[in-house]
Amino acid sequence: MQLDRRLNQAWWALRLGLGLGPFLAGLDKFFNILADWTMYLNPLALKVVPLSPAAFMRTVGVVEMAVGIAVLTKWTRWGAYVAAAWLIAIALNLVTMGMFFDLAVRDVEIAIGAFVLAKLTEVRQAQPGLRAVAA
Repeated sequence: MQLDRRLNQAWWALRLGLGLGPFLAGLDKFFNILADWTMYLNPLALKVVPLSPAAFMRTVGVVEMAVGIAVLTKWTRWGAYVAAAWLIAIALNLVTMGMFFDLAVRDVEIAIGAFVLAKLTEVRQAQPGLRAVAA
């Protein structure tokens, strides 16, 4: 049971980080305060998406806030899998632009963390004693 408690601490750290991070990033993308997020959009994506860059980033912001809320609530597992896929898509967007490779690597690493959170959540859901500590 001691190992389970240590895993519980790791689960909480991942849950808080991967819930608050996307929520706050989404909030910033929606209000466009800290960064010009449109500079990270691949020009090819802009040809496919029928929105202005600003409207697209506001939409991305809403999705990221929803994913953050999902991770922080009872939908942790689902939200973590969505976050992992979303981050891989962002990394691919950056790589296909031929720039921001450092950010692409960072996003892949965060995606791995989101995948780990989803798997740890599955373990917690399979062990009722751990779920009682905190869902």
